[in-house]
Parts: sequence; C-alpha cells; structure tokens
Amino acid sequence: MSVEPSLYTVKAILILDNDGDRLFAKYYDDTYPSVKEQKAFEKNIFNKTHRTDSEIALLEGLTVVYKSSIDLYFYVIGSSYENELMLMAVLNCLFDSLSQMLRKNVEKRALLENMEGLFLAVDEIVDGGVILESDPQQVVHRVALRGEDVPLTEQTVSQVLQSAKEQIKWSLLR
Repeated sequence: MSVEPSLYTVKAILILDNDGDRLFAKYYDDTYPSVKEQKAFEKNIFNKTHRTDSEIALLEGLTVVYKSSIDLYFYVIGSSYENELMLMAVLNCLFDSLSQMLRKNVEKRALLENMEGLFLAVDEIVDGGVILESDPQQVVHRVALRGEDVPLTEQTVSQVLQSAKEQIKWSLLR
C-alpha cells in the first residue's frame, strides 16, 4: 500500500496541564469530531505519555510527538505514516516561539495570560493542517506585527479612549 504525499501533515496541536486538562486544542480534521471524543483522546494520550521520558508515541493509529515543560504538556499529532521529524519541527517551533514570547517562562499561568499570542503563533506555524513555518524567530516576528495592528472593533474601550486622547492632544498642539 503506497500513500500519496500530502501537505496536510498535522492532525492536531494540543497543550494540556499537569492534570491532563485541556488548555489549548486545535484539531485540523474530523478524526475526533465531537468534543467528548476529543477529551477522551486527550485523557488517553496524557495517561500514556505523562510519566515517560520519550518524545514520540504511536497511539490509536496516530503518531504523537510531545514535550513537557514545568506544568505543561505540548503535543503535535499526525497520521501513523507521517514523518516524525516534520512533526517534531512543528513542536519545537511552537515551544521555542512560546519560550521567546513568554521570556523563557513557559508555564501554565504565563501561557493563560498570553493566550492571544499562543493562538497567533499556532496560526502562523500551521494552517488547516499544512505546515507554514518552522522558524521560531519568524513566528515571533509575525506575531508581534499582527499584535500591533489591532482593528478598532477588537480594541478595548480604554485603548480607544487613549488613542482619542492622543489624537486630540496632537491636534491641539498644532
């Protein structure tokens, strides 16, 4: 049986806490269509991996690469015939990007305070299961750029008021 090459290499990216509870999960196909099935898979994957030192597992017909840091577990999941090095490149890029964005403080509290950065980083690295970027420097740079140009509809009231004050101040100083 030969498998056709595909750009769709990543099936899911997960971040679980040290109790196996979901902090972040993004599934790129319908292997686990319901939230109930996803949570059951996440519990299974956590129970199989949280006490081991290895970096790769084959579970439920999927290739799982993972890494832990303080109280977080990072997982990148692909199909059973997927190249483990490609999945590991995604995992390392995500971890290194977050490490730079969180100033080497990759732990649960810091991550929860910077969830928007996590979402932007994951979107820069993988889109729809296709790997877009594996260089953490580029990811951090793009996340910083996207974080600066927040549209007016997504700004907080205090940001809008501060911006209005600045504009009024500059118009009066002319």
